[in-house]
Amino acid sequence: MSRGSIVFPGLFLSLRKFSEMVSVNQLTVDFGGFLLFEEVSFLVNPRDRIGLTGKNGAGKSTLLKIIANKMQPTSGTVSIPKGYKIGYLPQHMNYSDTRTVFAEVEQAFVELKRIQQQIDHLNNEIASRTDYESDEYMKLLDLLTDKTERYNMLGGANYEGRIETTLKGLGFERSDFTRNTGEFSGGWRMRVELAKLLLEQPDVFLLDEPTNHLDIDSIQWLEDFLKDYNGAVVLISHDKAFLDNLTSRTVEISLGKIYDYKASYSKYVELRKERREQQLAAFKNQQKMIEDTEKFIERFRYQATKSVQVQSRIKQLAKIERIEVDEFDKSSLKIKFPPAPRSGTVVVKGVGVSKAYGDLQVLDNIDFSIERGEKVAFIGRNGEGKTTLARIIMHELQHTGQLELGHNVKIGYFAQNQADRLDDNLTVLDTVDQVAVGAIRTKIRDLLGAFMFSGEDVDKKVSVLSGGERTRLAMVRLLLEPVNLLIMDEPTNHLDMRSKDLLKQAIRDFDGTVLIVSHDREFLDGLTDKLFEFRNKKIKEHLGGVYQFLQEKKLESLKELEQKRNDGSRKTKGDSPASKNKISFEERKELNRRLKRSQKNLEVCEQKITELEEEQEALNKKLQLPENASDHTLFESYQESQKALDREMENWESLHVELEQVEADLQQLN
Repeated sequence: MSRGSIVFPGLFLSLRKFSEMVSVNQLTVDFGGFLLFEEVSFLVNPRDRIGLTGKNGAGKSTLLKIIANKMQPTSGTVSIPKGYKIGYLPQHMNYSDTRTVFAEVEQAFVELKRIQQQIDHLNNEIASRTDYESDEYMKLLDLLTDKTERYNMLGGANYEGRIETTLKGLGFERSDFTRNTGEFSGGWRMRVELAKLLLEQPDVFLLDEPTNHLDIDSIQWLEDFLKDYNGAVVLISHDKAFLDNLTSRTVEISLGKIYDYKASYSKYVELRKERREQQLAAFKNQQKMIEDTEKFIERFRYQATKSVQVQSRIKQLAKIERIEVDEFDKSSLKIKFPPAPRSGTVVVKGVGVSKAYGDLQVLDNIDFSIERGEKVAFIGRNGEGKTTLARIIMHELQHTGQLELGHNVKIGYFAQNQADRLDDNLTVLDTVDQVAVGAIRTKIRDLLGAFMFSGEDVDKKVSVLSGGERTRLAMVRLLLEPVNLLIMDEPTNHLDMRSKDLLKQAIRDFDGTVLIVSHDREFLDGLTDKLFEFRNKKIKEHLGGVYQFLQEKKLESLKELEQKRNDGSRKTKGDSPASKNKISFEERKELNRRLKRSQKNLEVCEQKITELEEEQEALNKKLQLPENASDHTLFESYQESQKALDREMENWESLHVELEQVEADLQQLN
């Protein structure tokens, strides 16, 4: 076994043949006369990074379900190579909350544990036999070798370390590992399922909105994981930055057809526009030529002297391959918030606000103020109290300290799980009619039409709506009453790109006050003029937009902000510039010593691994010789060598983590 076969999650080298691929062939899905898509075909190649795009309801999630064999098409097939493992993460799932977080994620290693049991059984059987020269004995040795190689290839004894690395990358603390999954919100349960999926290391990932429940740190970690992953990735996401950083191919579903672009999302948008312009130009030129030819035929049809030319033009028309212009789906959201009733100058003011859930302190003695007309964003890691403070402002949670709403403040609240709160048994029309009062009831259908629910769509059951359609329906309910303070917790989850842009513009145009909890950098850019950063039970106010905030800190991500603040916490307020420079010099000196030590330790460890691998290979060759079949000492040496190799592989990973941390710390000081 080589060093390259056991590394961190995402660097695992699959033994799949690179010629194998998933093939989607002539798929058609017909929902009772409504054609979702018709005879679509494409290939998913090894190492593909595909972004599925299209408006909400176009069929993106349905297509993933069909590839994952969770749903059958009306016609067509999906061809998957034998033995291929498909990893599918849906938008919504039912959870089984009977285990701790660690134990639940450990379910990803069912095959590994089964192989371990088989190895133990084989070892016991080999140790009890004395027919060392028989074919059966040699078969047992061969089988043990195969099982051991498979066990090591899947991660071997180090699987617990991989679980820890993955859970931490997705935002879990070590103290969370022993908590029951039922104690966590739906978003965190989704992270548990994502962790299991990542650790299963499938040949193809099918991910439906994987970033919806992740904070910026975890999105960055997932992005890096998927970039390095050796299999293929097909994902649905409305996070433009995530798509651009990860995908190199975009498959658009529009009006029942698909369009395949070898480009990331932003480049695809440009190429789609160019393609349509070229098609339109070619179409117009061809239509002009056809019109001129038809006029010639009509003019000279009955003139004998022109009969040859007329027949030639008729044949020419018959041979023309007509240019078609791709249909363009122009349906889009039409959002306009009602005029905001005038409120007092100070909309919300908090003094000494604190909140704890039992022994867990979330907010500790915070002060803040939001004034009329401000557009404010709450940013920070999940679990830092953003949604908690939003709910305190809504008077949904008890707390200590003072919190006051200004004069005549009327709140409209869009909760993070607002779309999930809808009653699946109601129709779209009934869902809105249930809460509408007064004159607005006469305009319900118009309002639904503005949110792309027209005609028979209003009679659909909520249970059949896509995630984006449910989000749009939840927003309709938000517009039924004029408000002057909009509190929106992750409003862009499940919305497609165009709908997000239109919502962003509607919020810009809204003349009231807005408070947004979001991890979507592109959405917040140019929308908010003040940020409240949540960190360590406190909040800190920053004026300006999200990218200005990051630029001022000379950071590329909020993850780097966290690392820098951890470094900064070692400095005291009274430090002079000279003492800071001295500390920085001393830190750099110490880190350079640590760097050299880590590099040396890693080099020594790699040398040991090489020696042990060579020793294993030599022992294995000896074990294959018939004259050594009864040599118990040789067999025991082989087992001891294997255990030593496993220990060194585990040590190699720890040393690698240590080296990366030292390099990151040095980068922070530069």
